[in-house]
Amino acid sequence: MNRRRLVPDFAVLVSTLAVIILVFSGGRLSGQAPAVKNILLIHGTFADGSGWEGVYKILTAKGYHVTVVQNPCSSLEEDVAAVRRAIDREQGPCILVGHSYGGSVITEAGSDNRVVGLVYVDAFVPDSGETAAISDPSIPDLTAGAILAPDAAGLIYMDKAKFHACFCADLSAGQSDFMSSSQIPGAVRAFTAPITHAPWKSKPCWGVLGTEDKAINPVLLRRLYQRSNAKVTEINGASHVSFISHPREVAAVIDIAATSSLK
Repeated sequence: MNRRRLVPDFAVLVSTLAVIILVFSGGRLSGQAPAVKNILLIHGTFADGSGWEGVYKILTAKGYHVTVVQNPCSSLEEDVAAVRRAIDREQGPCILVGHSYGGSVITEAGSDNRVVGLVYVDAFVPDSGETAAISDPSIPDLTAGAILAPDAAGLIYMDKAKFHACFCADLSAGQSDFMSSSQIPGAVRAFTAPITHAPWKSKPCWGVLGTEDKAINPVLLRRLYQRSNAKVTEINGASHVSFISHPREVAAVIDIAATSSLK
């Protein structure tokens, strides 16, 4: 027997066994927390889930399992129920991402123990007992009257003539025209419903803020994000739909949330 080959062959054997162990353990060393693979994207009013397409493509390319929740914006209760049904279909922990009014939805739904992190994108971050759409009379309203009075059905639309300037000034006029014509109205009862849970008090959260947001004044967003101890990313020049106009930056924040929530 060639004794000089004994040590190298044994080293190769040990190395091979280590690889096999890692493969059958899902690629993790013992004691390591599994990565969060489930991302749920929740839209707000005046837009639907299709706006998440850019973010969706980036995250799925990174290996995440992404679900775009088409919540009806008919009431806080029904919107939260839509998110909870989506959570029930997942395997393992989840990150909830909410835009605008969707921030209130993920706040109410985020108390589920399968939710390990919250990401707010130009979104409301209400506390327990506050309504789903927070306002502060001391902070100027930048919408310029774009949000119309409720119709006979109790639904709120955004004025098509002011939609581009108020909602998505950093998108093309053509995109804005389509979005304004396909907007999902918000129900008054959704905006006026009180929040019963504030999971951001015990779970990590992140905030994305478009500095040129006219739908929700950035001053208010900064206050809400600061109160919730959110890790904030500001996107200069972005409108209320930073997740559409700057999908890479928004996806990067979600990626950070998913990789750090269980650490």
